[in-house]
Amino acid sequence: MAKGTINVCLLGYGFMGRAHSNAYAKVKKFFDLPIEPIMHTIVDVDPVALEAFARRWGWANTSTDYRKSFTDPEIGLVDVTSANNAHAEMSIVALEAGKHVLCEKPMAGTLDDARQMRDAARKAKKCRTFVSYCYRRVPAVALARQLTQEGRLGRIYHIRAWYLQDWAGPEVPLLWRFVKKVSGSGALGDLAAHIIDMARFITGDEFSEVSGAIQETFIKERELPSAGSRGGIAAGAAGGTAKKGKVDVDDATLFLARMKGGAIATFEATRFATGNQNKNGMEINGEKGSIMFNFEDMNLLSFYDATLPRREHGWRRIMVTHTPDHPYAANWWPDAHIIGYEHTFVNQVADMMLDIAGQKPVVPLADFEDAYKTQQVLEAAAQSAANRCPVKLSEIK
Repeated sequence: MAKGTINVCLLGYGFMGRAHSNAYAKVKKFFDLPIEPIMHTIVDVDPVALEAFARRWGWANTSTDYRKSFTDPEIGLVDVTSANNAHAEMSIVALEAGKHVLCEKPMAGTLDDARQMRDAARKAKKCRTFVSYCYRRVPAVALARQLTQEGRLGRIYHIRAWYLQDWAGPEVPLLWRFVKKVSGSGALGDLAAHIIDMARFITGDEFSEVSGAIQETFIKERELPSAGSRGGIAAGAAGGTAKKGKVDVDDATLFLARMKGGAIATFEATRFATGNQNKNGMEINGEKGSIMFNFEDMNLLSFYDATLPRREHGWRRIMVTHTPDHPYAANWWPDAHIIGYEHTFVNQVADMMLDIAGQKPVVPLADFEDAYKTQQVLEAAAQSAANRCPVKLSEIK
């Protein structure tokens, strides 16, 4: 059967630009897709660096004019990996040009920008939208969702979520991730966005209230970055100058939450958890069982089945690589031949191609409508921290 193709225009050649490029290059080698993505154009501001990036990763064309590229009639899918303050403008330009849009997370730097993106997507009814919450594509996380939906945990009592990193020491210069007008927030939007989405995704529940939020900025000033420095969690190698600037985003955020289904929850996101490079995890306790996940052991899911006889109770360690019984496993390697971070993006592109073709993805994708709900929780946490009060999600429009 003849397959369709879709030309992709990617904006950004940084950390996420590499992750997305790798996914487009690899996806058709592992998935039998109804539509295959074609790496048509890579866009960024530095033409020399762009040429080198395009040669390395396989992009056919380069451009420094995103508006011209996004509206090119040959382009079908626009992929935005810019800094957060540009997500809205770029995504809306693409939607108004009739393109499908993938946007990196968080959806936007501010709730207002996210609302504009959601509304633009509602108007562009023929365009599919996606936000890159790639951890949904971890097979263990997808299995956790399946178990929860099957009722294996029963009524949910507790959600404990954490995203712990340690890359942002005082030697790291003042890159865009530390500047509110560009990033919108610090660890809150950068890290907590993922675990908020993951909690919603696994449980199928929504937030009703955020309370007790606290934020801290441990390093108040940083050296201004040297020319050519870009954002990223490896930014410590970028170097800085003798001059300093103010950090005006959070280094760490913690908050409590209530879910509509009755569960209570705790969330912690920090860039200063020394010894934790990418400890993104969650424990969910229910009346019939519990699950626990830690991305630093991403191929494992821990499951406690409280419906077994008491003498058989205990945490079970599931290696989520069994083909064809586990999500995505059949497209990769034999049992226990584990996959890594980059494969989450490949799985994401495969699901996007199914969605664009009108077929059902392996697990649901976050579109702009869905991702706006996560953005509302981010806003509620920021308001709770600023005003030292509970914030109901019904108040965040």
